[in-house]
Amino acid sequence: MMACLSAASLSAATPVVLSTDIAGDIDDTWALAHILRSPELDLKMVLTETGEARYRGSVAAKMLEVAERSDVDIALGLTSGVMEDKDRHQGPWVADYDLDAYPGSVHEDGIQAFIDLVRAADEPVTVIAIGPVPSLAAAIERAPAIAGKCHLTSMRGAFDTGYGGGPVDAPEYNVRAAVPALRTVFDAGWKSIKITPLDTCGLVALDGENYRRLWNAVDDPVIRGVIENYAVWAPRVPWMDGLSLLTHSTSTLFDDVAVYMAYGDDFIEYETIRFHITDEGHTIRDPQGPHEAEVAIRWTDLAGFESWLTARLLGEL
Repeated sequence: MMACLSAASLSAATPVVLSTDIAGDIDDTWALAHILRSPELDLKMVLTETGEARYRGSVAAKMLEVAERSDVDIALGLTSGVMEDKDRHQGPWVADYDLDAYPGSVHEDGIQAFIDLVRAADEPVTVIAIGPVPSLAAAIERAPAIAGKCHLTSMRGAFDTGYGGGPVDAPEYNVRAAVPALRTVFDAGWKSIKITPLDTCGLVALDGENYRRLWNAVDDPVIRGVIENYAVWAPRVPWMDGLSLLTHSTSTLFDDVAVYMAYGDDFIEYETIRFHITDEGHTIRDPQGPHEAEVAIRWTDLAGFESWLTARLLGEL
């Protein structure tokens, strides 16, 4: 079983920056593993978003060490200071981890480090944004021209379908948590913008044989690291009964769809949608709206994607 793709094997892959609020919901950790298992993607940097930057950076850094990918930079984004223990849902997994001992680079000014990486790149960078985006917005405000060197693939919003496949009653979290920052990001001149809203990403979870295969991958350090985090996260998360899922299913894997869209288009039907964002965080179809994106609006084969994702996470594809 492969631990991950080596840095040397990724010379022809697309350079990627992951913008993430990892260590809040567990799906960010699954998404990081997904990137590390994807030969099409060469992860260069993890940029933290919201909350306590060093806590989020520690979870990312420890996962990268587990995967033997300490060539990936940790870029500490905007921070709100030390988070309370009740909000550190994966905190016990990094209780004894020293971020300053990470073998790779840790950038205290992660926003400038991200800007410098994009400016120095010889080819377009793909930014996979799977959390609220205050740090990304700060980078755009500091250096607006960098957007023109990047593709943006993002998990956020809801157009026709809300959480759990129901109606769009509540705004999606990644939008609601930082509406002004998201408007700034979407107003930037990206080479392209793709979005997976709740219409597609809110329907993905691995259970049955798919989950059994992941649960039993005890000799795979990357998957074992994710499952360890899941076991820590499940009893601590306040918005759902994680323990009821732990032994038979993942939670919703919102972010893995954004990762997949950075390199693949099978299984998904896209629609070009123009829209506006309300102050409450709703994404509303609007022919005169200020924002436009290629939106993964529905699945053509959700079960096929879930089986494919399982195999990719296990390093079989």
